[in-house]
Amino acid sequence: MSLLIDLEKKEEVLCVRLVGELDHHTAMKLRERVDAALNEHHLTHVLMNLEKLTFMDSSGLGVVLGRYKKVQSVGGEMVICCISPQVKRLFELSGLFKIVTFTSNEREALMSLGVAS
Repeated sequence: MSLLIDLEKKEEVLCVRLVGELDHHTAMKLRERVDAALNEHHLTHVLMNLEKLTFMDSSGLGVVLGRYKKVQSVGGEMVICCISPQVKRLFELSGLFKIVTFTSNEREALMSLGVAS
């Protein structure tokens, strides 16, 4: 299965919704699209909705961590919401939950980033 990437700008937040598999075949595409959107719209925050992400490997983890570092470097934040059970374990093992904010739904994530939904 491939990766479907839905990007939406809400105020200063780039909402990234992923469907499918984030692995070494699709990681570069995600990185390029997110970076281009952040630069084009001068956005500082990222919300990642992973509800429909069925698989992620270390390449995908690297992309997420890289985008986290990118927004942190400009004073922004990253919030991850709706994480699927399949991907949650990888986040737990990697320690990513210790540095990235996690919420149970997109509305909470937007509110934590200062966007009224």
